[in-house]
Amino acid sequence: MHRLTVALLAAVDSAVAAAVGVAAVFAPLTLIWVIGLAAPDWGALWPASATIWQFGHLVPVDVALTDDYLVAAGVDADASTFTLSLAPLAFVVFTALAGARSGIRASRAESWATGAITGLLVFTAAAAAVALTGANPVAAVDPVIAIAAPALVYAVPLTVAAVVTEWRESPEGLIADLRDRAEGDSAAWSEVPGEIARGVAVVITVLVGAGALIVAVAITLRIGEILALFQSAHVDALGAIVLTLGQLAYLPTLIVWGLAFVAGPGVALGAGAAAAPGGTTVGVLPGIPLLGAVPDSTSTWLLMLVLVPIAAGAFAGWVARSRLAASESEEWAPRIVTALGIAAGAAGVAAVLSWAASGSLGPGRLTEVGPDPGAVALAVGLETLVGVAILLLSPRGALAWMAGEEPRGERVAPPLD
Repeated sequence: MHRLTVALLAAVDSAVAAAVGVAAVFAPLTLIWVIGLAAPDWGALWPASATIWQFGHLVPVDVALTDDYLVAAGVDADASTFTLSLAPLAFVVFTALAGARSGIRASRAESWATGAITGLLVFTAAAAAVALTGANPVAAVDPVIAIAAPALVYAVPLTVAAVVTEWRESPEGLIADLRDRAEGDSAAWSEVPGEIARGVAVVITVLVGAGALIVAVAITLRIGEILALFQSAHVDALGAIVLTLGQLAYLPTLIVWGLAFVAGPGVALGAGAAAAPGGTTVGVLPGIPLLGAVPDSTSTWLLMLVLVPIAAGAFAGWVARSRLAASESEEWAPRIVTALGIAAGAAGVAAVLSWAASGSLGPGRLTEVGPDPGAVALAVGLETLVGVAILLLSPRGALAWMAGEEPRGERVAPPLD
């Protein structure tokens, strides 16, 4: 496909991704302005939409409440200024998936670099337009971060998806040459990069699935507390819809919290409060209905959840061992590097997810909410390494014995009678 066509398609992809994300905020806010406000200030509609879109793309928001609002709401003056940085990751997930899809298409069109550069430039321009036109006197953002953060959320998955697709499918090009050179140098090492990437994907997929299951179980078991918090909010139908949509936007954030819970370190719920398998200390939480899913206490049996990342690592090791065995590689060095690479990659991805799912949710003790990226990365890395090592670094004879298979070697004919 011609490079100009690829550039145009990449530009359309990035522009649509930005427009849909902004529209997902602007449309419901418009309904609130029309139906929910007696005297709407139409000049504040776009700044509010722009700020929420930026906040959803990991841009911290500095809130400064006016004196009139403090008096009307009965809020302490010490809480008049604070920072919000615990982002609703639904925006990040949508933008990242849109970027990855564009990168795959650009690679298959044999012009991945053109698509990546064009997508980055167009999405950066869209983020800049939102930042320059959406200044908000109540909720301020750093202009540089407001442009860079959304652009990176789109560009990083785009580039990674394009490079991975090039490595796997492209017959020619710089990345294809690197792949061919790696595969041609040594049969023992040719499968290592692919197995590391595949193993990391397996581990993270299992952990995200386990985190989602933990969240679903917690919501099911504590649905009564969640409904009670809904009722205590005393909102009308429109307010209930807005509250529900806001919580759905935070659902990916809660899934990452579930991942951190499964891994062991758990989640901080403000200064001096945390939820973890080893013990839960819950203080006074905001009256957000979905936070009613946080248990008041936990059982020590939940420490068995540590077996989940170990099992995920073992499964990744089994997949890698099967493919390395297919290449008849019995060298220890490639398997050791593969095991360390899978563990390090899974730890790195878990750290990024934990960082994105943590931040400030308000003033005072709520300035530290979410998982600790370092602790989660360390736990995931060590647990994954244990699981990978069991399957990937064990002697072939031991694995054959555990599977009930006959070890390789020449068969000895039975003696003749």
